[in-house]
Amino acid sequence: MFGKKESKMDTAPSQEIDSLIGEKLRITGKVQGEGNIRIDGEIKGDVDCKGDITISETGVVYGNLSGVNIYISGTVNGNVNAKDKLTLFPSGILKGDIKVANLVIYDNGFFQGKCTMTKEVEKEIQEELETAE
Repeated sequence: MFGKKESKMDTAPSQEIDSLIGEKLRITGKVQGEGNIRIDGEIKGDVDCKGDITISETGVVYGNLSGVNIYISGTVNGNVNAKDKLTLFPSGILKGDIKVANLVIYDNGFFQGKCTMTKEVEKEIQEELETAE
């Protein structure tokens, strides 16, 4: 009755996955793709994706990430460039600098680095402030 409710917000949204790096798979080198990718294994190298990138709790990336929406529940040691949104979940660890339009960090999510909001967002905020005056 008074127990803790499970929150569906603590995990990446269900989405179509075009590519999956399995938990037992380790890749060394750059990974590029057009669609959405989920990483359950380990990558030593950059990940450049035209879609969304999901790093599961078992996923580890030693390299830079670039994608539209990036969801981190695992570990990333590298810089992140999210064209839209970066979400760092409670089990997520991110050590590196980020460039992002929208940023969400849940309680216990760990981020060490520098955050830069992209110019598009800065421009929109400035326009909203000018309109409000």
